[in-house]
Amino acid sequence: MDWVTDPQVWMALVTLSALEIVLGIDNIIFISIQAGKLPVHQQEKARLLGLGLAMFIRVALLFSLTWLMGLTEPLFTVLGNDISGRDLILLSGGLFLIWKSTMEIHEKLEGVEGHTVTRAGATFGAVIVQILLLDIVFSLDSIITALGMANQLMVMVAAVVIAVAFMMLFSGRISAFVEKHPTLKMLALSFLLLIGVALIGDGLDMHIPKGYIYFAMAFSVLVEMLNLRMRRGVPVKLHSQYDDTKREEAVP
Repeated sequence: MDWVTDPQVWMALVTLSALEIVLGIDNIIFISIQAGKLPVHQQEKARLLGLGLAMFIRVALLFSLTWLMGLTEPLFTVLGNDISGRDLILLSGGLFLIWKSTMEIHEKLEGVEGHTVTRAGATFGAVIVQILLLDIVFSLDSIITALGMANQLMVMVAAVVIAVAFMMLFSGRISAFVEKHPTLKMLALSFLLLIGVALIGDGLDMHIPKGYIYFAMAFSVLVEMLNLRMRRGVPVKLHSQYDDTKREEAVP
């Protein structure tokens, strides 16, 4: 229980919870759009159920990946470095985060506006199945991010639960705030690049102290908060893969 009094653990919990919330905006938007295809009296139920499923999927993935990372027996050697199952997970996770964040940044800045189309007239069961399948995809970068930022399993689980509970309460407001200040989304994606590099370093036995990463993130957030207070011009408009009219209908 020494981790309870470790300030770095609490810093990891706060930072990871905030990142999980910001990075979960796409998940919220997708769930809201899917729920928007249902009758009004079923939409809130579908949103809450979708977010609940997302939480359970992420916690299950956390436990499975954490167990796999316990596989430290060397499998082969590359350039003098012994590569174990844990190293393979860290390396593949780091590469995935770098690829994912780079593609997301490109999508937001250079992508085609509203190219993701949703079809109306779905049943409640069909909507939940689609949400469940997409939750698995959305959960991958979230879980790999948690593995890159915290060493305690319970910290990762707590961050996921806190983030999902927060999104359940404030999903509409969170989505609207990030849409109004899209630089927060870009900042979070930049953090993913940083975490991806750290994961690759860990996989190659070149450990980067977590304190440096937390400091860089905290400093960036502080600068952005000052920018938001001082900015008086027209806000940045990022490209969205979702149709804006459907999003407005889905998020009341």
